[in-house]
Amino acid sequence: MDKFFFVSLLSFLLAAHGIVGNMMYDNIAMLQELESLDIEEENEIELSEIPSWRSERGGKVLVNVDSFGAAGNGESDDTEAFRKAWNISCATPKSVFLVPQGRIYLVNATKFIGPCAGNIIIQIDGKVVAPDEPKNWDPKLPRVWLVFSKLHKAVFQGSGVIDGSGTKWWAASCKKNKSNRCIGAPTALTIDSSSAIKVKGITIQNSQQMHFTISKSNSVRIYGVKVSSPGDSPNTDGIHISESINVAIQDSQIGTGDDCISIVNASKNIKMKRIFCGPGHGVSIGSLGKNNSTGLVSKVILDTAVFKDTTNGVRIKTWQGGAGYVRGVRFQNVKVENVSNPIIIDQFYCDSPSSCQNQTSAVEISEIMYQNISGTTKSAKAIKFDCSDTFPCSNLVLSNVNLDKLDGTVETFCHSAQGFGYGVVHPSAQCLNSNDQISQIKASITQDIIHHTEL
Repeated sequence: MDKFFFVSLLSFLLAAHGIVGNMMYDNIAMLQELESLDIEEENEIELSEIPSWRSERGGKVLVNVDSFGAAGNGESDDTEAFRKAWNISCATPKSVFLVPQGRIYLVNATKFIGPCAGNIIIQIDGKVVAPDEPKNWDPKLPRVWLVFSKLHKAVFQGSGVIDGSGTKWWAASCKKNKSNRCIGAPTALTIDSSSAIKVKGITIQNSQQMHFTISKSNSVRIYGVKVSSPGDSPNTDGIHISESINVAIQDSQIGTGDDCISIVNASKNIKMKRIFCGPGHGVSIGSLGKNNSTGLVSKVILDTAVFKDTTNGVRIKTWQGGAGYVRGVRFQNVKVENVSNPIIIDQFYCDSPSSCQNQTSAVEISEIMYQNISGTTKSAKAIKFDCSDTFPCSNLVLSNVNLDKLDGTVETFCHSAQGFGYGVVHPSAQCLNSNDQISQIKASITQDIIHHTEL
């Protein structure tokens, strides 16, 4: 059924049945907002032309790392050559920082800091690899490898590879071996405190921990990026968004040992479109609220995604004891194949060696829509809403959801969750705590749909 028809029909039924009250009109407004929620996107990020060396006015200036002594043999340390090339490129208007194809560059933990002279292009066509020995990592930069910060209108592009050489880092993780000490590992690529950034075509693989982090940034467009690491690599989130607004991720393929995409505190206006995820832990909002912290996430859209052999599909996860909110989220046009938890809200998330205790405060979750989601699940609980006793999940809406288990039946699990479903919802969402007025309207809508199918 057309979404606009639904909202119109709902309004009509309210009037026709004489049902009034601020609560019900608030629900209509919420539905209208969720249905119309959209974030501006670009159909495609255009590749900038790769220039030959030109010095005439108006031409781009090519700054090749090889010109500054990079060996490109995968064994010699090319860090200093990269730093020198960056300093020249960043100081030069309309420059291209070039990592040429056909070569392998060994680079240690480095920060590439702006602001730059303007409109810099970071062209990665070769392969950049990290040192593979954790004990030799720079102790001054324990959690990062390649960091780009304070940039404006920068473009990252190319057919090259950023490889974190993460095998030994994974083996040292306490998640792989509980006798190991739990310590953090570097993120492969970080874009921090930047604005108007475009990223296209780059492959990021085998990160020590997270692959690609966007932090404290505004207006970032990611297109055609590939992220890859083994399904058992610990904490290797694909794309991690933190304290950022106006971020769009399009046409990207992500397979990792953790969340394909994770969205955490102080992030707003996030759109993901045409995403393939697998292996991995799905697309997650959270975790939020750890150590009694405040988490705020709003206006998130996932539109058109495939999850294959993942632990989760679309997930919201929060810790007990947190504060803040997740609201204004729409997951739509999603296919799942052999996924353990296709739809899940977990407000009792605990990823800690020690036990986690229930607490009275929680991150509030409301106005979440699941629309056109179908496929197969490995779990009998295809839909799971496990919400806080103190702050129940509210205004959860399911529309045209159809999930099946190849070798058994499926069900919806609800704890402290309020909302409703319309259209086809399988397994049934009747366990959601809807009040009597909502139940009356649902019944009326169902009958009107049956009697007005010509619409």
